[in-house]
Amino acid sequence: MVTTAKTGVTTYATPSDQDVVVTRVVGAPRRLVFDAMSSPVHVPHWASGPDGWTMPVCEIDLRPGGKWRYVYRKADGSEMTLQGTYCEVSPPDRLVSTESWGPEWPETVNTLEFAESGGRTTITMTIHYPSKAARDAALGTGMKHGLEIGFARLDELLATLE
Repeated sequence: MVTTAKTGVTTYATPSDQDVVVTRVVGAPRRLVFDAMSSPVHVPHWASGPDGWTMPVCEIDLRPGGKWRYVYRKADGSEMTLQGTYCEVSPPDRLVSTESWGPEWPETVNTLEFAESGGRTTITMTIHYPSKAARDAALGTGMKHGLEIGFARLDELLATLE
């Protein structure tokens, strides 16, 4: 779905009790956006978390059944791991994967769709939670703030790739 939304603005919707839909328009063609969001060369540059965090480990086996794993490290040495499995890989249109933040959080299914129009790409990310309670708990974590930081860094990265 291509929208007329402004480049660099993120919108959030909860169309069902278990879903969060995040939409962001970026000023780059979708092949670049897909690559930036799925390549272990690029992901650590934009998805490294809040200030003070890095991503020293970024493993991506980009194929159906392939695994991905990100290890985030805070300046004090503490770490957090995200991981999942790719369910569908359809460059440059769509990526579907599971995501786990560890035993205290339920696994989600994340669908990324990329639609290009006029050199801009609309990224639509649907995050499916196993319950409304899990969805609401995630929304209460500061998730939106973290996504905003990542998207701003993605915009910066994309400008260097064009």
